[in-house]
Amino acid sequence: MKIEKADTFFKRLRGLIGRKNFPQGRGLMIVPCNSIHMFFMRFAIDAVYIDENFVIKKIVQNLQPWTGFSICLGAWAVVEFSAGESARLNLKVGQTLKAEIV
Repeated sequence: MKIEKADTFFKRLRGLIGRKNFPQGRGLMIVPCNSIHMFFMRFAIDAVYIDENFVIKKIVQNLQPWTGFSICLGAWAVVEFSAGESARLNLKVGQTLKAEIV
């Protein structure tokens, strides 16, 4: 899987806002980040919270546009995928997320 990195103020602020969808096998890593909101989003997402070693700490599936909010205290970053992608990739808490950062 390929993950875009949002590690500047403006990239983190924008996140996935304005996109109509996100392709299968792609994610957006917002770093540092331990909480997200779904305001201004157009599609549902899965949020995968990780620590500095990319170990998955929490998975929140199917966060809905405009109404979703999620937090994981102690997380270093969150990787956002289109809804259903975490299940398709068979991601589990405790495993190390393996991805190519682009």
